[in-house]
Order: sequence, then structure tokens, then C-alpha cells
Amino acid sequence: MATKLVNAIRYEMTDAELTAFNERRATTFKEAMQELRAERNSKLAETDYLALSDQTLSADMNTYRQNLRDITNGLTTVEEVNAVVFPDKPE
Repeated sequence: MATKLVNAIRYEMTDAELTAFNERRATTFKEAMQELRAERNSKLAETDYLALSDQTLSADMNTYRQNLRDITNGLTTVEEVNAVVFPDKPE
């Protein structure tokens, strides 16, 4: 399921949106990494409030956030970057 983020709300993409998105996919490793990092940073930002000092971060959420931070490790090709699957956000 491909999704898009609009005004901090996640929506499922239509077939036309997904086709347009895939046509714009990065062609260089640098572009692919920039796109991956932008998506990763967006997902981290969604849970930043949970990591504040007055909050208790659950073990599942801590693992999720660490997995997001580590998601770019070891990637060397555009194909590897495009094959990345983001972890599921815990409840």
C-alpha cells in the first residue's frame, strides 16, 4: 500500500498518483538517498513528541525509531534504496 502525507494525515495513493510517483523515482544513488532520508525523517518527526523528556518511550517505539535511523546503513545502489521497506509503526 503506497501512501502520501497531506497536512500530517496519511492517505492511500490512487493508481494514477502511484504511476506518476514511480515515473519520478530517482535515477541516481544520491537522489534515491535524498528521497529515502526525507521519508525517514518524516516518519521520525511523526513520533518525535514521544521522545521528549516528559514522555516514556516504549521499547517497541524505541526499536522502531532506531530502525528508521539505521535504514540507510549499507545501501550502495539505487536498486537497494528503492527496495527498502519501512518498519511498521507500533501502536
